[in-house]
Amino acid sequence: MDIEFLKTSILEFVQNHKSYAPFVLGLMTFAESLAFVSLLLPTMTILIAVGFVLAAADIPFWQAWAGAVCGAFLGNWLSYEIGQRYKKTAYELWPLSRNPKLIARGEAFFQRFGPWAVFLGRFFGPIRAVIALIAGIFLMPQVLFQAANLASASVWAFIILAPGAGLAHYVLW
Repeated sequence: MDIEFLKTSILEFVQNHKSYAPFVLGLMTFAESLAFVSLLLPTMTILIAVGFVLAAADIPFWQAWAGAVCGAFLGNWLSYEIGQRYKKTAYELWPLSRNPKLIARGEAFFQRFGPWAVFLGRFFGPIRAVIALIAGIFLMPQVLFQAANLASASVWAFIILAPGAGLAHYVLW
């Protein structure tokens, strides 16, 4: 298969459907930030590559970023609510029931950094999957959680999309 044909096909598809880009990015970051799902669906490398495609398709960065922030924010929020609602019984659900070390690492991280754990946890793969859930289980105050959640979602979305979007101008043209 010709790489140039593949590149052209992908770019044409994205350009023809560019109005859906923020929504699709939101779904991807929602899945990446949602407890349980993010363990099964690691989309981090895909999201970095998406930055290249978005820039090549002339989709404004701020639109893509806003979609990514919304998805990441909502995914963590839902995880937090699950933790508040189900407490430690959430640990008994698959895949967490098969990863007790992940739970222990998340709890230790949360105990060590408190509210900062929510912000910092977003940037560490396996911990990202459980830190919001643990914040809910430990009944972290909603205001503190949401402040850390929004701040981390905003910075994280920028960090995952900016390299591809910025380098695309040098690599693709």
